[in-house]
Amino acid sequence: MSKPAIVPETTASGIAVDPRTLERIIPESRRPDGSVRKQIKIRPGYTPQEDVRRFRGTRQTQADATALPKGHIIGWTPPPQAAAVAPASKAGMSKAQKKNEKRKEKRKEKRDEGEKVKDNWDDEDEGEAAGGTTTKTEGVHTEEQPNWAAAPDTKKGEAASADGLADKLDKLEVR
Repeated sequence: MSKPAIVPETTASGIAVDPRTLERIIPESRRPDGSVRKQIKIRPGYTPQEDVRRFRGTRQTQADATALPKGHIIGWTPPPQAAAVAPASKAGMSKAQKKNEKRKEKRKEKRDEGEKVKDNWDDEDEGEAAGGTTTKTEGVHTEEQPNWAAAPDTKKGEAASADGLADKLDKLEVR
């Protein structure tokens, strides 16, 4: 039997083993007013209520030992680490696998180019005015293809000038 540590470990109730006498004791302590509590000897075999462990039957103990970790999904196994093939290790690939790998890389590059976020929204308009190759004319307002959602209705004979809009605003009533 080895001797106990110099700084004894205490239980939840404060009981420790005296290193000199190997008896269970509650060591002396200091009260808030400065006085000292005396050391208390504990009878052999006595276990205070704070130190009593919860009873667990053999089946409960066995179930706790074989329990799955919290959040574990039954039947799920993590993917193997070697499943992701690095592009550098193409030596063991067949001709078709190498071809498919190149296609996948090209698709990924194309996708990354398309996902670029512009720093300034004005850049989009400048590119189209500078001779950009845009074929999209849905939101464009021209005389041949008017966009009635963006332009005022001039077919009804109303003035499209600022004075006409000011007259319309004057007529509106706010309730």
